[in-house]
Amino acid sequence: MPRRSGGSGALGWIIGGVAAVLVLLVVVVVAAVVVLGGSDSGGGGTGTDSRPRPPAAQGVEEPGDIPGVQTFDVSSYNHVEGTVDYPQYPPVGGDHNPVWLNCGVYTVPVPAENAVHSMEHGAVWITHDPDLDPAQLAYLHGLYSTGDYIIISPADGLPAPVVLSAWGKQLTVDSAEDERVVDFLVSYVQGPQTPEPGAACFGGVSVQTS
Repeated sequence: MPRRSGGSGALGWIIGGVAAVLVLLVVVVVAAVVVLGGSDSGGGGTGTDSRPRPPAAQGVEEPGDIPGVQTFDVSSYNHVEGTVDYPQYPPVGGDHNPVWLNCGVYTVPVPAENAVHSMEHGAVWITHDPDLDPAQLAYLHGLYSTGDYIIISPADGLPAPVVLSAWGKQLTVDSAEDERVVDFLVSYVQGPQTPEPGAACFGGVSVQTS
């Protein structure tokens, strides 16, 4: 019987081609796992951290208020030394340090006891994830102008990427650009809920940022 020339060579090419395709598929799958795993870790300031969050404080949603705003009854507002165990996180009022926190933008966490004193004077305290997306962080920082009764600072373990707190009021949002952020500032900076409207938000204590 005549021999078929090149038969074994063709088979070898086929086997080699199949093997190359399988290797390529494995590389693609591994790369996808690495990329997806990295995106869940919250690195790079993507703001996509998938770690579980604590529940947001639950107050009462008052008729006619901004959708999602929780209202709380704050019955105590004494000047105290040391730390305070607040029933909400971030706090919406209560006992606080005798010295208020200067309003402004902070790049490190600030003491709640001083910030609460500023809220008593009419400040809105905006807390955000430390790894918030840089564009969203820049948007938040841009909301403050010199002289405003606004405090902006990072905080760990928040119930949402951004939390806005005023005396007796709180709103959690997933995005800094949520339209309710500006609505909250308009309504509650020196708003009607303020126990001591017109009291200073400057000349107090600041937190070193570097």
